[in-house]
Amino acid sequence: MIVTVTLNPSVDRTVEIARLERGRVVRATGSGIHPGGKGVNVTRALLANGFDSVALLPLGGADGRRLAELLDQDEVAHVAVPVHGETRSNITVAEPDGTTTKLNATGEPLLPEELEAVVARLLEIATPGDWVVLCGSLPPGVGDDVYARATRALREAGMHVVVDTSGPALTTAIAASPDLIKPNAEELAEAVGRPVTTLGEAVDAARELRGRGVGTVVISLGGAGAVLVDDDGVLAGTSRAAEVRSSVGAGDCFLAGYLSARDRGREAALTTALAYGAAAVQLPGSQVPTPH
Repeated sequence: MIVTVTLNPSVDRTVEIARLERGRVVRATGSGIHPGGKGVNVTRALLANGFDSVALLPLGGADGRRLAELLDQDEVAHVAVPVHGETRSNITVAEPDGTTTKLNATGEPLLPEELEAVVARLLEIATPGDWVVLCGSLPPGVGDDVYARATRALREAGMHVVVDTSGPALTTAIAASPDLIKPNAEELAEAVGRPVTTLGEAVDAARELRGRGVGTVVISLGGAGAVLVDDDGVLAGTSRAAEVRSSVGAGDCFLAGYLSARDRGREAALTTALAYGAAAVQLPGSQVPTPH
């Protein structure tokens, strides 16, 4: 089982337009609404392709109820922890050339007792041997060390841990030795404190993070492909998308692809990840790809 944890989920609203012009009335050519949050997207992509996964997330308010309805409509397995705050709503503006503008809300504070309730449910759901994916931004009120503390507890309990986040939350989690992290180039640069602009710099940065205790580093580089650095060395690959409609959630689908094929070897895992990512960018909004 792959269990995903999203502490700051969202209702993602996508508006497609011909061209974004600031200060003008712009008519939409299309729109959509989808469940949002990195872990939610990973679970959606896995389930859409026949792999077992469940999403754990705090939900509150009208948008929390709306998010639960969307998950139910899509038959996405999830466990909701009720919270007092309103679940956030994000807006994506997509243009025909693939340019995507995201307006992400911060989200409302998660109280200490609510966080404890999420962790308690996680320890009930996950069992030894499961993969637990801790990902996404942190809501206000949650300390930067939350993923680090969860990583240590989960690994001690026999689970495999994946961390996909950014900033201080990623830096502190690295020190807890997760089995896998999936940064993009910007997040990788932030973690090592220097620019990452070439493939060689990405490999060097990944090796540094492995030296700090991370098991495997998988770097998503968007249109430039991806790099995998693990015990067996370095593997790089690229993929092509015939048409780019939206990059929202593509990195989450990339991670889902990797996890779905991890038992078939590193080449199969990276190839599948690239395929999921390339398929995702050709879909509107934050839709996830299916096998076809």
